[in-house]
Amino acid sequence: MKKLYAALGLFVATFLSAQVPQAFSYQTIAFNASGAPIVNGNVSLKVSILENTATGNVLYTEVHNKTTNAKGLVNLNIGQGTPSTGTFGGINWGTNSKFVKVEMDPQGGSNYTNVGVNQLMSVPYAQVSKTVVTGAGQGITLVSPNGTNYTLNVSDSGTLSLPTTSGSSNSLPSNLYMYGSYNSFNNSTAELLKGNGSPKVGYKYLQANSQIKFLASPSNGAQTYGSDSNGNVVPNGNNYNIASNGYYQVLIENFIGTTKVNFANFSPKIKFTAIGATLPTTSVTYSTSTGKFTVNINGVTTSSGGSFYIQLATEGPNPEDLGDNLNDGSFDIDGSAITFPNLTSTPKNYKLEFNLNFNGTGTYTIVEI
Repeated sequence: MKKLYAALGLFVATFLSAQVPQAFSYQTIAFNASGAPIVNGNVSLKVSILENTATGNVLYTEVHNKTTNAKGLVNLNIGQGTPSTGTFGGINWGTNSKFVKVEMDPQGGSNYTNVGVNQLMSVPYAQVSKTVVTGAGQGITLVSPNGTNYTLNVSDSGTLSLPTTSGSSNSLPSNLYMYGSYNSFNNSTAELLKGNGSPKVGYKYLQANSQIKFLASPSNGAQTYGSDSNGNVVPNGNNYNIASNGYYQVLIENFIGTTKVNFANFSPKIKFTAIGATLPTTSVTYSTSTGKFTVNINGVTTSSGGSFYIQLATEGPNPEDLGDNLNDGSFDIDGSAITFPNLTSTPKNYKLEFNLNFNGTGTYTIVEI
């Protein structure tokens, strides 16, 4: 198989206009399999910007068709090729390391061969200044001499607020998404936490040692949030680690001037509306293959059981009850109590099955057994 060789050079200070450039310069020399430069030849290059590592997530990819000069040199502007993945303007240059991967076809086609991956040791500073604010409501992060992050925000009417520490709730956007090792840290499948403000809540089955972070949006290059050394939610923090297998309520809320995450491992409970009687017995199981809970409820009567709610995360700081306002088999948070079908004074047994979505919604079926 032929090998391709390229001398790689990145020039990140080149300005293409009086405004912030949507590109930065790149230069390479293309060699053929014999080690000689490809002189005055048509070549095609595929350039990708990778996140964190040389094998990290692809943030952006574009293609260039170029003609080498008399010395085999190719000049191009990364950001002005033909995009195939992501958008150049969507890259958050201010967070994490960035790597440039170059693939080349010396015949000018699309039979690309990897000719090198290089870290951007000098970040394109004009791009950083352009993307200090990566989404609505996020503000500008300032770093004090002791390393503390502060955020300057502006209201919709143009009023500036005083900087707040990054541990404050003001540093978080109105919407926050969760992702992690369970979805290979894929932004596009990040899940929106319920709550516009504090608290924010989500429900998810997680395996032991799952790594979790949060995002300002599901787009590539969005601001990430993780843990500082005290467990506070901060921009560009470390991963949160899940201790054991289980179904979790993920709760983000303010706590004495900081923002904390609580991962409450829980099993749903049945809360009967009947009072002053011997309540039915229940057993709850969860299937990872179907993603459903099954609850066997034995000894239900009109007086001992009545109707019921499904209680979530009673072990945690923010328990929630699920009901059904329309009696249509769909959950409503704090909705009306769910009724048993064909209930009489004679004890009956029932099987309840339900799924639970990340935002606490879901559907259920209940049958007599």
